[in-house]
Amino acid sequence: MNQYINNQLSPLRQEACNQIEQSLRPGQQQMAQWHGGEMAVSAVPGAGKSTGMAAAAAVAIARYGLHARHQLIVVTFTRSAAANIKGKIRNYLQKKLSLPPTGFSVHTLHGLALNIASRHPDLSGLQLDNSTLITPNQSHRLIRTCVEQWIGNNPQSYSKLLQGRQFDGEETERLRRQSVLRTEVLPGLAHSVIREAKSSGILPAALRQISSQSDDDYNILEVASGLYEQYQAVMKSRDLIDYDDMILGALRVLENDSARQIEQNQVFAVFEDEAQDSSQLQSKLLKILAINSDYSTNLIRVGDPNQAINSTFTPADPIYFRQFCEECDRHGHLATMDRAGRSSKIIIDAANFTLEWVNRTYKSSKAPFRVQKIHPVDANDPQPEANPAPWGKGLELYTPRDIHHTASLIGDRVISLLTENRDRSCAILVRENKQGQWLAEKLAPLCQEHDISVYEVSESDRRSHVPAEILAWLQFLDRPHSPDYLKAALAVLVQRQLIDRQDLNALALLPEQFIYPSPLDPPTKEAAIKPRNLCRQLLRARLELPPYQLISFLALTLNYDGAELATADKLAERVAQQTAGNSSLSAMLTVLSEIVSSERFEPVETDNAEERFTLPGQLTIISMHKAKGLDWDYVFIPFLHENMIPGILWVPPQTHFLGEFSLSEVARAQIRAHLHEQTALPDIAQAWEDAKQLKTAEEYRLLYVAMTRAKRLLWMSAAQKAPFLWSKPNSLDNRAPCPVFPALKRQFPSSAIAL
Repeated sequence: MNQYINNQLSPLRQEACNQIEQSLRPGQQQMAQWHGGEMAVSAVPGAGKSTGMAAAAAVAIARYGLHARHQLIVVTFTRSAAANIKGKIRNYLQKKLSLPPTGFSVHTLHGLALNIASRHPDLSGLQLDNSTLITPNQSHRLIRTCVEQWIGNNPQSYSKLLQGRQFDGEETERLRRQSVLRTEVLPGLAHSVIREAKSSGILPAALRQISSQSDDDYNILEVASGLYEQYQAVMKSRDLIDYDDMILGALRVLENDSARQIEQNQVFAVFEDEAQDSSQLQSKLLKILAINSDYSTNLIRVGDPNQAINSTFTPADPIYFRQFCEECDRHGHLATMDRAGRSSKIIIDAANFTLEWVNRTYKSSKAPFRVQKIHPVDANDPQPEANPAPWGKGLELYTPRDIHHTASLIGDRVISLLTENRDRSCAILVRENKQGQWLAEKLAPLCQEHDISVYEVSESDRRSHVPAEILAWLQFLDRPHSPDYLKAALAVLVQRQLIDRQDLNALALLPEQFIYPSPLDPPTKEAAIKPRNLCRQLLRARLELPPYQLISFLALTLNYDGAELATADKLAERVAQQTAGNSSLSAMLTVLSEIVSSERFEPVETDNAEERFTLPGQLTIISMHKAKGLDWDYVFIPFLHENMIPGILWVPPQTHFLGEFSLSEVARAQIRAHLHEQTALPDIAQAWEDAKQLKTAEEYRLLYVAMTRAKRLLWMSAAQKAPFLWSKPNSLDNRAPCPVFPALKRQFPSSAIAL
């Protein structure tokens, strides 16, 4: 590979590369000075991972003369992150190196796999022109079908689950247990295990073989393998694929020597961001692509195992990136990016203390964090406003009386911050979306009074609202005489701000009278004229347009923006695929209802998708998970209670007849034990304990991620009284704080605000 060095670089361009390297921090410089081989980069929050990767990519493209037929592959976790890093690489190439923006491509992992699979359909086994991509949850009809088929084929195993513990044969109890197993336990087990096993390359037959190593009363893994087998059969019979099929299809392509050589010849190197969120199978795919003709591997993996916050509900497992870091460290190929300019020093100190305290507290079990402290940047750091001066105390710790007192304190603080600093950004990070919805309702009147917009992400930022809105209107067009359907359709118009807020019950009470009033009916109020005209317009379209065109027409009528229109087009294509041969409105409604009720429909994101979360002068209310990768000047983290973080693995009372554990969590823990090459699978008690430890570790990492989003002010609170369930916010009880919260108050006494 060194044959490219210097031959390709003029003195002027070499100088430009040197200037890029000199503008970077130490860890970023190590990336830019990479000359092939494997490298791990362990980066703390705010260290500038994407900037370092973009600079390293641009320098590599210049240094090795890369082009479209032999290029650098950059892989990121989300589409918005892909757009962000693509823009940065282009900027370096064009403005710093005077090069055309070529020689690289940026993908999400699944996008990359899909490209490979689609180029070799015979090898991948995926006929993508005829297949439909789905992302089912446990209530999806597909999962329910698998459960019913498994029950029919395995009466003895099902009977064993039904007996559970302490069953006296009473018929009412039998019916109750049957309902719980069919609608909750078995769908949950199927959904969890299929995702965990499939994304790890474990097919049903292999899972059945693994199950022979466990010995429990219910044969949990054997039950899971049967459900998985049914799932695969149903998927194949209906020409359906899921995201794991893309990865598996791409790997099948790369098993073929000729196809693998074709793909590898086009790849100079692979740079992976957010590597801690990769599964074992995804890591394998990237490593194969990164192998060169001389059998060396050109691979840079950048991540932070301390920000791994997806492994309890996705197959992501930070252990693999940790192992990669350790392996690279042994060969002297580990770069550490431990300097971060995002936050004030006191916020960095609080995050470091949290990491150390949690590791000390849980030293008897596997430590949740990799030991790695965040350090402020050097005084001459090129980042503008690096380690900015704190606002107020920089760290403020409150113990309000209850959640209402919490909302009042936040409201007052937000008003004082944003009225004084309209150019600053502000966010409230919550553990559950219900907390965010409750806060938005409480704070909206006060913020409206002071002309501060409140953006509650779980409600507002959901391109998945597109299927629900389209469904509401198609249901009305199918049955315009239904008051319920008319009201739901009008509610969409209100939500879209296409009509004024008004009493929708009054309009929908008599649909025919509202839409086509007679001369004898009471005069129409002015506010009702526009909604009536829109209803008439769409009912005319229902008569004049074929059903397959209605979704696009509705999208235009609802005044969708570019991303929403693209999502509506994607939805229309999906519905057309699944109703091929029967494109009636009733068939469309069946497919749409399934998507809305039991599937996570992936929206089409725009390049600046995340900008709307961090607008200056806006109060953003967002979940901790969604906040990863973002930052704000002022960050509020309320409701820090022990039942939330670290929380507990809760077993619903209705499933206690099986035991004090969850079948799905036990199965996941056993599969992970096999993947981690443990000598023996844990029994139920140990697997349940392992699942608890996994949840505890991840919840503390989630808190760490949330704390490191703040630049100038980190405001944290644990109210004395709070609800146990946020679906019932008025049922207040004494609540213990998250265990690290009192420790923070002791460590930073001047930040503990007396009320």
